Amino acid sequence: MSDYLEALEDKRNKLNSEAESHRKKRDRLNQETKQHAETRDDLNAQVKKLLMEANRFKEKRDEYNQLVREEKVKRDELTMEYNNAKAELDEIRKSRPRKDDEISIGRLRKDLRALEFKQMTEVLDAKKERDLIDKISTIKKQLESREQEMEASDDLRELLAKVRETRARMDDCHKQVNEYADLAQNEHDSMIERFNSSDKLRKEADRGQEAFVDSKIKADEEHHKHVNMIHLVHDLDRLIFALRNKRRGLDKRTSSKMQAPSPQSGKMEAERIFEKFKNGEKLSTEDLMVLQKHGFL
Repeated sequence: MSDYLEALEDKRNKLNSEAESHRKKRDRLNQETKQHAETRDDLNAQVKKLLMEANRFKEKRDEYNQLVREEKVKRDELTMEYNNAKAELDEIRKSRPRKDDEISIGRLRKDLRALEFKQMTEVLDAKKERDLIDKISTIKKQLESREQEMEASDDLRELLAKVRETRARMDDCHKQVNEYADLAQNEHDSMIERFNSSDKLRKEADRGQEAFVDSKIKADEEHHKHVNMIHLVHDLDRLIFALRNKRRGLDKRTSSKMQAPSPQSGKMEAERIFEKFKNGEKLSTEDLMVLQKHGFL
């Protein structure tokens, strides 16, 4: 029996050592799980912040796009008003008597645009440059003179003022459309940048979630192994305790009655063990059984 008891005790110690190994591995995996959760949560918080920013940029972009649409409606209305006034003005110009050698204002404006374009795009020598400047100056004077003549007439003066005013308002409106469109594009670019960044961080967060789940599963496996080992250790403790009691019974039957401990001595032993327990000292399984037997537990 002694050899069998020693073998059980040796097996019990090995199982207890394995249980402790699984406990340490479980604790390490639980710490990794916690770190993965913190990393995942931090990334998800960044994603949430980026999405909130992206939505704010989207709202601003939509506001500017709405202003673009409104300004385009105004511009289209002004363009129609300008075209109608311009057509009316052209009809009046055509109906007015003109000298045989007089060039129309439309032709003068066309020639002026062509000469100005040539001045900006071509490299000329000094003489050709002066000749070109003189031609431009002459056409401008002719246009001023013709417009002054037209303004001398009340009906033409009012119509010409309307054309100029409408064209100026139309140009301002077109400028405003471009400004709002640029602002909308800036907000759109910022929105896309935030969405792209959030997508990258979300993928990192997903990888963090996968690592979290993986380490948690492994930690749970180590925990179950640890618990199973502890249960086996407790089973062996009970078996070892029973065998020890059986061996003590055999020893008692072969000893004299004087050697048997009295109930009083057993109680004293229990009191001594209980004092150890109160002082925080570690107790063996046998100690615990003695305390239970004498009613201390």
